[in-house]
Amino acid sequence: MEYVEPVVGIANCLGTSVCKYLQYHRKMNDYVRNFKRMRDELNCKMEDIELQLKAELLCPLWKIPKKGVENWLKDVKEMIREAQVVENEVRNGRYLCRACNGKLVDEKTREMKGFLDKAPNASEGLAMDGPSAGLPLPTSELVGEETVRNEIWACLMQEEVSNIGVWGMGGVGKTTIMKHIHNDLLEQQRFERVIWVTISKEFNIVKLQNDIASALNGKMPEEANKVRRAAILSQMLKRAGKHVLILDDVWDKVSLEEVGIPEPSGSNCCKLVLTTRSEHVCKYMGCKVIKVKPLLEEEALILFLNKVGPNIVQSPSIMPILKLVVKECAGLPLTIVVVAGTMKGEDNPLIWKNALRELKERIGKVEGVEAEVIERLKFSFDHLKNEKVKYCFLHCALYPEDFEIEKDELIECWIDEGFIDEMGTRQEMKDKGHVILKKLEHNCLLENINPKFGPPGVKMHDAVRDMALSIARMNHRYLIQAGLQLEELPKKEQWSPDIEKVSLMFNSISEISIDVLPTKCKLLTTLVLQENPIKKIPNSFFTNMPCLSVLNLSSTKIERLPNSISELNNLTTLLLQGCYELRDLPCLSMLQQLKKLNLCGTKMEEVPEGMDMLINLRYIDLGGRSLKEITAGLFPKLVHLQHLSFYLYNEKTSLKAEEMEPLKKLECFTGRFEDINEFNKFISSMQQSKKNLIKYYLQVGSHDGGCGRDKTVTIGGVHNWEGELIMHPIEIQELNIIECDYLRSLVDDNSSFKNAIDLRVCMIENCKGIECVVSLSSFASSSAHPFQSLELLSLQVLPKLSALIMKEAGIGSGATSTLAPSATFSHLKKFYVHSCSSMKTLLPHWLLPNLQNLEEIVVDHCEELVEILGAATSEVEEKWSDALIKFHLPKLRKLTLWELPNLKSICSQSGAMVCDSLQLIDVIHPDCYKLTRIPPFVPLVGNGQPFAYAPPSLTIRSTTEWWESLEWDDHPNFKNVLQPLWKHWKP
Repeated sequence: MEYVEPVVGIANCLGTSVCKYLQYHRKMNDYVRNFKRMRDELNCKMEDIELQLKAELLCPLWKIPKKGVENWLKDVKEMIREAQVVENEVRNGRYLCRACNGKLVDEKTREMKGFLDKAPNASEGLAMDGPSAGLPLPTSELVGEETVRNEIWACLMQEEVSNIGVWGMGGVGKTTIMKHIHNDLLEQQRFERVIWVTISKEFNIVKLQNDIASALNGKMPEEANKVRRAAILSQMLKRAGKHVLILDDVWDKVSLEEVGIPEPSGSNCCKLVLTTRSEHVCKYMGCKVIKVKPLLEEEALILFLNKVGPNIVQSPSIMPILKLVVKECAGLPLTIVVVAGTMKGEDNPLIWKNALRELKERIGKVEGVEAEVIERLKFSFDHLKNEKVKYCFLHCALYPEDFEIEKDELIECWIDEGFIDEMGTRQEMKDKGHVILKKLEHNCLLENINPKFGPPGVKMHDAVRDMALSIARMNHRYLIQAGLQLEELPKKEQWSPDIEKVSLMFNSISEISIDVLPTKCKLLTTLVLQENPIKKIPNSFFTNMPCLSVLNLSSTKIERLPNSISELNNLTTLLLQGCYELRDLPCLSMLQQLKKLNLCGTKMEEVPEGMDMLINLRYIDLGGRSLKEITAGLFPKLVHLQHLSFYLYNEKTSLKAEEMEPLKKLECFTGRFEDINEFNKFISSMQQSKKNLIKYYLQVGSHDGGCGRDKTVTIGGVHNWEGELIMHPIEIQELNIIECDYLRSLVDDNSSFKNAIDLRVCMIENCKGIECVVSLSSFASSSAHPFQSLELLSLQVLPKLSALIMKEAGIGSGATSTLAPSATFSHLKKFYVHSCSSMKTLLPHWLLPNLQNLEEIVVDHCEELVEILGAATSEVEEKWSDALIKFHLPKLRKLTLWELPNLKSICSQSGAMVCDSLQLIDVIHPDCYKLTRIPPFVPLVGNGQPFAYAPPSLTIRSTTEWWESLEWDDHPNFKNVLQPLWKHWKP
């Protein structure tokens, strides 16, 4: 077998032309030299960018890396690692043939050059402005607590108080109070920074340092030792200026010096606030101690009534019992909210009496304040009517404390576990999952999280998680040690014979020793080891797990799985996404129960052996960058597939439409078709089966691109477009056209794109033949409204593009229309134009009525562009009674102009802009040296003084040279208005 790969490589090389083959052979040494030079250049570029980014992040601290920069650095590190692998393989003679080695290094050299060409432009800056003080935190309603809230606030305002300790029992409302204070501090701007970090029960100094650095929009170096990390963090906090550091949920004393937190004092004007369940912790850390006490009876009743609903409040037969139920909640806001959520909508007095009896019995069975809290919360858990809903809730405890769980990920886990019954479609199961989530949120057992960035999620209150853990650990059925920084598996004695679910996610386990292997786990159904640096698993590890159903090894460093995995006859879910070192799997043919297989982000080069036997598969993700090809005839055997995804960049991983035709149950699909013909066949088969894909990312041709909307089509490098693209029944949301030179317009009278009514994003790039975006023979008579839902339009490197919209007869002659379909571009928010060298007018006056939602215009490297907002035609100009032509763009916020050497005006000489929302005009000199005038502004309401008015939030950013070159002869007062709004732009 060791000679198979070299022989296959030689066979591939022989497929190369003879001339190229001889060149690879003769110039092998030159190819290796180029390879090493390119690798070194790429490595130097990466280091330069990392150094500049680090400098930008540290000074000032409120910078955050640009997303494109982060992604580039991540991809380049992986590319350099791959280059090292290639160098080792060539050195060791991977192929017997010299020419094949030459071809290997040449291909990798080209890949590296591609990354080098796409390196971020350091002159544009690698970081962007982040929030200056911090972001407001989501908060729940605060009832009562005014006294303690005022006391904490008063201490924060006193110079002599530096350390404040807020303590009280679990669920009493410490965190909620501090979240409100955090937001008040931001609003009143008393401090330069307000930093919130949650510590949790299992304290870890490295995690705390990373979290504080992240809150400051900085990053701690991973390789630094403990002392060095503390010194770096200390400098970060000192540069943050006058700040408040809030450490939430502190369980034990914290050494500020060891962490790197400068001691707060009156001299540095910094404050430390911690919340804890321990008064001792407050005193040890030298805090001014403030106790949060339970709510008074009246406050507790108000909070309960707010949560339980108005129909209950109006019931005289229930109110006396309700008051007794509130009393059993002991004034704890958490238990009040949870119990009220459980009883919401219950209007039967007998049910309320039973609830009161249950609460009294529960509390009477236990001793200790914390135990009483758990029992009150268990009341809500026990009132979940459906057993599978209870399992869904308990599953959330498998995650680390204070972990924000993505909703979609959680629902997928519930499906994997079988907590959601099989239905007709996977989407129905997901919908059912969202109903369960709503139920758990409604009962206040899960907190809803809607971050500004990122997908929505849920979170468990730490006291609710304590309750869930106490239930999960009954009879030793669950072993949960998630996020505890464990370096090895739990000891043998912790793996009881009755154990069913084990979660060791987010630890530091790198090696699984045979000494700690469990002897028997015959009832184990779920094993979660994700986010551990595990490199190898002993072959006998899975031998004693006959019932294992869900195995999650995602984001580990595993290189191959042991053969014993083939013995897991009950395995239904195998998750290996993010295992970047994984190159091989044992034969899977024995895993007949497998329903889900995720190999996204692995190094698998081939489809796993035996996968064609897995007829029960519902979900496959083969999204590995290294996957070379899809085995012909594989998918027609997997007729139950609902979700299918594979990586798009490899041209060999394209599909034939007939391969997809048998997949009648397919709902989510990411894949590539070689040409339009195959794509159309696929769409036709979907039409015939009367089935729509719910989510898809489809690529036609050789290029990938786009933002990744739920319904995306990318057409790239297709030069022979045979027939019209079939769009329906797919209701496309994002369309990307790349290097399709035959196109003259995207939408014309015969184009199906004009009916893509759900299209939100459209990007057209490197199409040499395109002259306009929309071309209709008669706008007035057309029933189509192209791009009526479009929000983002990006036009890049289109050398013949001269206008957005043209009448058919005008193409090639520059003729335009004074009328556009009323809904066309009516929802457009962002308009980007780059390197369109034939455009002279960006937006004609007659099109502006359609652009009333436009928020951002960015135009650069358009050599022939003369004006941004075109002068009105004589036909329209006659309709104006006054001489002033108003260019209405009421929602425009940003206008960026860059590398426009012939730009003379933003709008016509007789025009004024009506843009009260305008916040920024960016003009980069000397690229726009012919632009010598800023147009006057007219307010949205009233005429005012048009030449002495500016939008209220406007900033103008440019070089000093450009600003001083502006002409103000016509309206000298206008300069006085704009001068305070101008800021110097530094290249």
